[in-house]
Amino acid sequence: MLRKSNLSRPVIVGLLVLASFMSTVLFSARTVSGRDWNNAAGSIARGAGTTIIHGGTGSPGFIPVITTVAFHAERSSAGATGEFDCLAFAPEATTGPHSGQLTVNAMYVAGKVTGANVHQDAATLTGVADITGLGAGTNVPFTFIAHRGGPGATAILTVNSLTFSFNEILVQGAFEVHDQD
Repeated sequence: MLRKSNLSRPVIVGLLVLASFMSTVLFSARTVSGRDWNNAAGSIARGAGTTIIHGGTGSPGFIPVITTVAFHAERSSAGATGEFDCLAFAPEATTGPHSGQLTVNAMYVAGKVTGANVHQDAATLTGVADITGLGAGTNVPFTFIAHRGGPGATAILTVNSLTFSFNEILVQGAFEVHDQD
């Protein structure tokens, strides 16, 4: 048998509205662990993606080279801090059926960002890196210039253990550059 409730209709409606509001707040709150990537207040630049080295290995062979690159730089009391990684792949063979299989680890740059500068849409990151493969060495100074954007954005990697730079074109991913106010 049903009994009549002692609560009036406006009180029940009010409780339902309050419960609905509380559910919305609880279920829409984000859990943040570590860095809050949606807050760019401390971010100078960050990005990741796949690039192709413009002109590959250069003349006369023009062997294609692709890279996987990832980086971030944040403001710190010392100026800037962050990481930089770039893994370059070249083909198994220069001609023939395997010339399009870019599976050979040609170079790996694992760097610590120690300086950063932003000018318009470009961030210049500097630091030191441990490098394997082409340009191998420990604590090798590097400079990475990334232009803001998605596919088509450009970047230049220079490592002091080599006499040339890598002119990269982003084919997948994005580079973010934040104004330094």
